[in-house]
Amino acid sequence: MAPLVEELVPPPEPAELLTKFVRLPHCLFLDSARRHPTLGRYSFLAADPFDYLESPAGQPDALAALAGRMHGWQAPRLADLPPFQGGAAGLLSYDLGRQLEAVPSAQFDEFGIPGLAVGFYDVVVAFDHRENRAWLISHGLPEREPAARRRRAAERLAHFRNVIGSAAGEPGPLRRSNSQTLNAADLAPQFPAKAMAGLTSNLSRDAYLKTVERAIEYVRAGDIFQVNLSQRLLHPAHHDSLSLYLRLRERNPATFASYFDLGAWQIVSASPERFLQVVNGHVEARPIKGTRPRADRPEADLFAGDELQASEKDRAENVMIVDLLRNDLSRVCRPESVRVTQLCEIERYEFVQHLVSAVCGTLAEGRGPIDLVRAAFPGGSITGAPKVRAMQIISELEPTARGAYCGALMYLGFDGTLDSSILIRTITAGAGWWQAPVGGGIVAQSDPRAECEETWHKAEGLIRALK
Repeated sequence: MAPLVEELVPPPEPAELLTKFVRLPHCLFLDSARRHPTLGRYSFLAADPFDYLESPAGQPDALAALAGRMHGWQAPRLADLPPFQGGAAGLLSYDLGRQLEAVPSAQFDEFGIPGLAVGFYDVVVAFDHRENRAWLISHGLPEREPAARRRRAAERLAHFRNVIGSAAGEPGPLRRSNSQTLNAADLAPQFPAKAMAGLTSNLSRDAYLKTVERAIEYVRAGDIFQVNLSQRLLHPAHHDSLSLYLRLRERNPATFASYFDLGAWQIVSASPERFLQVVNGHVEARPIKGTRPRADRPEADLFAGDELQASEKDRAENVMIVDLLRNDLSRVCRPESVRVTQLCEIERYEFVQHLVSAVCGTLAEGRGPIDLVRAAFPGGSITGAPKVRAMQIISELEPTARGAYCGALMYLGFDGTLDSSILIRTITAGAGWWQAPVGGGIVAQSDPRAECEETWHKAEGLIRALK
């Protein structure tokens, strides 16, 4: 059954509408804060799902549970509207990967972020920034009988129309984290970070350098070709998560920005990286590998970009992940369809510039989006190659669980359309803290001090939002 659709004229400003929706349960904002003709064309806002699925990181096969919940909830995709028109959407944490591969737990997991947290949204506000249009879409689920479903769709459409038309503050008090605050004594060992007063890391500078040196030893011993290592930055939370997101959105806009309220936790992200997209069976992944800071002067910025594109080390890192993704996609795509459509091209963001590639394919008969996620999760650009051995080394060398960081925020439409970001440049708010991990790829040619500095370049936009 097709949903009810109402165009919103004039289209509301997405961030302003977020301040109204955020008072509803499990608010989700998939935000093209940085406009781009294709990658940053659409945004989506939803809340108050008709069902919600949450699984601990150690629970077996949460993806099967997701597939089971989605079974029976189908609806056609309407042409000429943005691609997400309702469906399942939410978090796949990095530690969900332990359900898919033989990878041990980290030494510390003080926060216990869920492995999977997904809402099933029957109402979505969809924005097309290129056309400057927006639509309210309502499915009437979970009703199944056609007349009852049409009534519910109309009622929910009217309800959300009222929310959209309300003044800021009318829907009730802003939802805040309901998790218990963790005291500093409850945390893994923390070390002061000079970048900002009150900011700490789970690794001292010397410890991070030694961690990189150990990773290089693994590369030279032939265990791996590369591994992505991170340090987790922590700061006490001092204002609500919505304000934090709006600050991050203003200071570090990104094509795959997002806000997601799990209830006990909020995900606040300015990610530039697509993980996986599926449209009509066509798959795209866009791995990022290779980073340089932006320069103040245009000439210096262009020079830094040219130097990045010419760097044998950075190109080698990127090509390794492209090869890994080709293998991952080949597990569920028609082998002859898997191809590289973009290799090591420069993309520039507020504080850094990256090498970005694209790998595409076509799903094989009988394979769907969840099969693709199972084959490719977590993303190779934030693990390493070979993936499983790199993940095992990450568990050994990083003292704390990654949680949401390096996982994915995704939507899976009732029509089978999928899109997802990799959660880098991401803050997880909850338990009285803001977590802001940052990392980078380590290969044989890596210089530990340069790798440490790269993490701070990546952290700059996050730190500006924390202040």
